Amino acid sequence: MKNTNTQSIIPIFFSSDDNYLPFLSVAIRSLIDNASPDYRYRIHILNNGLNEKRLSLILQMATEQVEIRPVSVRHAVEPILERLNLRDYYTASIYFRLFIPSMFPQYHKALYLDADIVVNGDISVLYNIPLGQRMLGVVADDIVASHRDFRRYSEEGLGIPYTRYFNSGVMLMNLDSMRMEAIESKFLYLLQKYHFDTICPDQDYLNILCRDRVLYLDRGWNKMSIDRKYRGVPNLVHYNMFYKPWLYNNVAYGEFFWKYAAKTPFYWELWRMQKNFGLRGRLGHMKANRTLHKNALNICSSHENFRRVLEKNPSELTRFRVEVSDAN
Repeated sequence: MKNTNTQSIIPIFFSSDDNYLPFLSVAIRSLIDNASPDYRYRIHILNNGLNEKRLSLILQMATEQVEIRPVSVRHAVEPILERLNLRDYYTASIYFRLFIPSMFPQYHKALYLDADIVVNGDISVLYNIPLGQRMLGVVADDIVASHRDFRRYSEEGLGIPYTRYFNSGVMLMNLDSMRMEAIESKFLYLLQKYHFDTICPDQDYLNILCRDRVLYLDRGWNKMSIDRKYRGVPNLVHYNMFYKPWLYNNVAYGEFFWKYAAKTPFYWELWRMQKNFGLRGRLGHMKANRTLHKNALNICSSHENFRRVLEKNPSELTRFRVEVSDAN
């Protein structure tokens, strides 16, 4: 193993609240187990306040090679909490990724990962994919592509071909380009002026703001657990939406989750979640899914959706970049 004092550091970001710490522990365990010894890894846990006792269990997972740092984003999020579009199981933590470029000017490039994932491959391979001037490396969203209502939402509600609509749960981020394009300023401006209704709040904004400036990656770097339609073992499995192995049996690639969960301090808590989920939980998911589809169709017919507003006002997406460029 190389001297850790001279190794390159790979910055990795997760967002979490207290409820997601058990799943985050599984993601971190899987990342550590498959990490290349040629790098150091600095994991930042973006949060708006966490239970210290539960957080300490996560911090104890750190190794000589892998640092784990909790980072409060309270000062960035609190002023806009009332304007954030939250529904169902969404919390403010889904927006934290939008503040990474401005909060961490020391980094040129970073990885953002949702907490409901497992890493089966070497994450440094993903980090080292060249982006050029593109802002993000992403994977097209399989769940959106698999449902007629969501395909329609992407094209009629957002104005994005559904085959190009990407998932924001796994992103290779070119932070320099995102700062140059003033993504955070554009997001806050659009949020305050229009307050668009959305079904995937942060993800929809990122699809709009980074459109045509992303590199589409192999699906194996964000293989969603809706099916096993991938040749071989995916490098990263994403238990997105309702496809959670800690709630349901027989979730695609659920065996990877339990493999790493058994090595975490939250294993028995996760095991009890599945045992206790029951009929009420399943019915709640069915209701939430119906509501999501209904909202998607309502947004499609709205005169104030992303597509219609930005078709009328295309300059809304360029104003901040001009100001940043002029300032330089």
